[in-house]
Amino acid sequence: MRESSFIKKNLPRWQKIQEEPTEDPDETAERFTALLDDLAYAKTFYSHSKVTAYINNMAAGIFQRIYRDHKGERGRIRNFVSYELPLLICKNHRLFLFTFCYFLLICIIGAFSAANDETFVRGVLGDAYVNMTEDNIERGDPFNVYKDSSEWAMWLRIADNNIRVAMFCFVAGIALSAGTLFILFRNGIMLGSFQYFFFAKGLGWPSVLVIWIHGTLEISSIIIAGTAGMIMGNSLIFPGTLTRRESLKRGAMEGLKIIVALVPIFILAAWLESFVTRHTAMPMAVSIGILAVSAVFIAWYFVFYPIRVERRGYRLNDNGKVIKPVAA
Repeated sequence: MRESSFIKKNLPRWQKIQEEPTEDPDETAERFTALLDDLAYAKTFYSHSKVTAYINNMAAGIFQRIYRDHKGERGRIRNFVSYELPLLICKNHRLFLFTFCYFLLICIIGAFSAANDETFVRGVLGDAYVNMTEDNIERGDPFNVYKDSSEWAMWLRIADNNIRVAMFCFVAGIALSAGTLFILFRNGIMLGSFQYFFFAKGLGWPSVLVIWIHGTLEISSIIIAGTAGMIMGNSLIFPGTLTRRESLKRGAMEGLKIIVALVPIFILAAWLESFVTRHTAMPMAVSIGILAVSAVFIAWYFVFYPIRVERRGYRLNDNGKVIKPVAA
């Protein structure tokens, strides 16, 4: 083929590539592959021609965009945190509400049981922990348990344990959500009886100011991890128009994304428990400030911000990819 004919045949497509860039990965891959074919042909028959350099530049530009998107962790993480995860949360807001109400109800049951059965707290928390705490109360330092270990060792141990609990809570959702509900039940009973124990000792408000410094993020994350497990379990129970296998695959991926996003929150909660909670004599204003910031963050990112993102027109397609509004 003569060079002029080659150019005339392909010029409209090349111009479209230059004038109408696309973010669609399939179309980008198709364009890149076609340009590579053109480039191979041009290098074979018109190796020193300007058209060869022209095609090479276009192919290089697409390759750089692909490479940038592939290597651009910051961009992917920013897109995940700013749009994909909030949209996923918003999609499952009713399930989040259900999990929260369920856990709260179990906590109330745990506190009520502890209030009406003197042996209940020991049965749930264990004699060793109750005896240790009572000894600490008698010595005038009821929260000494947070001071026994070195900060760094405590941080790593607590972070590892909480992440494991969250993962187990998620994976247990495969048992038709029953496994997740059972784990939330156990943790809710423990929390309710644990908190009542301090109120019964006249240490209710001090326990809130100390324990919930880290507990606000930690307990909230456990509830959210429970929601992730419920998402996976419910996808198996209610597949809709999908096959159960495909529905489970999507539900598991959605739940896993939530669990991954919780990891830094668990690490931060463990840091607060290890490095901050141990300072039980800190000013009340500081304690309340940490509690307030933690609670506001959870409410903002997991309740209000997802609604805002959806109202701005962002959506998730069937594959979980973010669809931006036309005006964005």
